Amino acid sequence: MIEILRAGLCDLVMDQGRPGRGALGVPAGGAADPAALVAANRLVGNDDCAAGLEITLSGPSLRFPHGGVAALTGAHFAATRSSGAPVPWNETLVLAAGETLTLAGAEAGSRCWLALRGGLAVRAVMGSRSTFWPGAFGGHLGRPLRSGDTVRIGKAAGPVHLLRGQPPSAGEDSWPLRVIAGPQAGRFHDAQLATFFGADFRVAAASDRRGIRLSEPGVAHAQAGLPSQGVLPGAVQVPPDGQPIILGWDGPVTGGYPVIAGVIAADWPRLAQLRPGDAVSFATIEVEAARALAVAGWVIEELA
Repeated sequence: MIEILRAGLCDLVMDQGRPGRGALGVPAGGAADPAALVAANRLVGNDDCAAGLEITLSGPSLRFPHGGVAALTGAHFAATRSSGAPVPWNETLVLAAGETLTLAGAEAGSRCWLALRGGLAVRAVMGSRSTFWPGAFGGHLGRPLRSGDTVRIGKAAGPVHLLRGQPPSAGEDSWPLRVIAGPQAGRFHDAQLATFFGADFRVAAASDRRGIRLSEPGVAHAQAGLPSQGVLPGAVQVPPDGQPIILGWDGPVTGGYPVIAGVIAADWPRLAQLRPGDAVSFATIEVEAARALAVAGWVIEELA
């Protein structure tokens, strides 16, 4: 098991989510960057669907009474083990009985993922161990971890292999976010579209897993009384105040605000690393081009 000596800002048990529950009003949820959690799981010898921790902006201090095997992927945090030695990223880490792993703040980006050999053994709800905090279910008691909590780790079989992972390159085209036209894009006037595609928005402090809220400049519109429609993570809604919202992983499955655009799936991992104050801009891409963009995979290899 692990003991939470000090909780981080938002430490959530996550796996690959619970797709197919939209008719019940439950979003798919799961890790904000599924590929990063899969890579962490592979580095410790887990199944891809094992539950780990999603850590946001400021991390926890964890004690391993019986030791363990861990791996960290995603945004790099200042992190140390009991000896004070820095913790490597994207590789297998073996912890002795009684050791602690302490993560401070993110040095860049927003989120990282911690996998533990055997996976976090919390109860599955609707086929997933992911936390759905707005609904207060899944994960550890339906909420972020708190200081003093303990979480069981599952059993793992077979030898431990020391591995290193190489994340996919972000490439030179990391900005702006690539979007396809939303179902109500045609209802916005040319000047409104020019504002949306020509502006540098800022991520607002009120952003969370339900939605990434953007501030100034506003995209004014006069849409009212739109019927509810199905929406997905990455949909960019424009509410009456004109401040766009990029729907997140725990966002609603239906919405009544006009959707001006949708962030393509290949760029969703970049959404996971946005933090308050970051600049955000958008550029269009054709649907067929978006479909052709496969999310690049991680390379996992043995440590020399």
